[in-house]
Amino acid sequence: MASWRRHHRPWHRSARAHWPLPGLGGVAAIAAIVLAAGVGQLTGSRAAAAVPSAAMVPSAAMVPSAAARAGAGPQTATYYSSQGMGNCSYPRPPADGLYAALSTPEYAKGARCGGYLEVRGPDGSVRVKVVDRCPGCAAGHIDLSEIAFARLARLSAGRIDVTYTHIADPPLPGTLTVEVKRGSSRYWLGLLADNTGNPLASVQVRASSGWLSLRRGSDNYWNASGAGPGPYRVRLTDTQGHRVTVRGITLRPGATQATATWMYRTGGGQPPVTPTATPTATPTVTPTAAPTVTPTLTPTVTPAVTLTGAPRVATSAAASLTASRMPLTAQPAPR
Repeated sequence: MASWRRHHRPWHRSARAHWPLPGLGGVAAIAAIVLAAGVGQLTGSRAAAAVPSAAMVPSAAMVPSAAARAGAGPQTATYYSSQGMGNCSYPRPPADGLYAALSTPEYAKGARCGGYLEVRGPDGSVRVKVVDRCPGCAAGHIDLSEIAFARLARLSAGRIDVTYTHIADPPLPGTLTVEVKRGSSRYWLGLLADNTGNPLASVQVRASSGWLSLRRGSDNYWNASGAGPGPYRVRLTDTQGHRVTVRGITLRPGATQATATWMYRTGGGQPPVTPTATPTATPTVTPTAAPTVTPTLTPTVTPAVTLTGAPRVATSAAASLTASRMPLTAQPAPR
């Protein structure tokens, strides 16, 4: 398969100078110069990324890394740029331009693809995605993208001492994608998952007989025979034990199919988990009807007034007034 082409600065290329053979008298002088310049440190360096001369390496690059002081061996970094696909077969580099290639032993036949490293250098730290293999790198030597290297030191440094560790459950850049490998059919299937965060430990496809386990190739595709025509139900398990199932992957060789599934729910980038609220039962209060009180009406008794005889007249004026208001009754004429 096509691999990402590495474009290095001139000091990254292996440059073996052709020196004229000196006489025996000059051998001692040259040996002294070689020892003083520390050329012996070049042993085992990457052929395609040779160590620059002592004048081009800043003093910070000569400080042993934390891993070296702990006895784990030195860790170093160079940089490269890429075009096309890397050994992990991802169709394009990460959107942020932060990626790395591992040495053949650490690449482990694709077992580290899709994982992330935290790299610390002279001027800072950076998080990078593993997308490629560096054939010329010894164990402990990583090849970074130019953008990633620039976070750690000036590009003119060429090669620097670093410490790097593998990250568990880094923030995810997005939901899972699944690509069906070109040449796949109902008889043979190849799948490539991306945005997994951690490297994958297993990939399975649901077949008529149950879950069919796929085997990972060094190109990071997971392959199996007898998966059928699809659509496929794909179960992914990563190295941290996260497991998800993606449904509806169709047999479209060469197509990258987006999903709505996140590999896990921690870190940044993906939506946070919203806990399901448990509703609290509110007791239903049935109001007690108040009795209707009908007031008892007490009738008002108006005493009857009985007038006996003619009204008493207190004064003569009142008598005149009373007389004037009394009806006149005609008296029969005497016979």
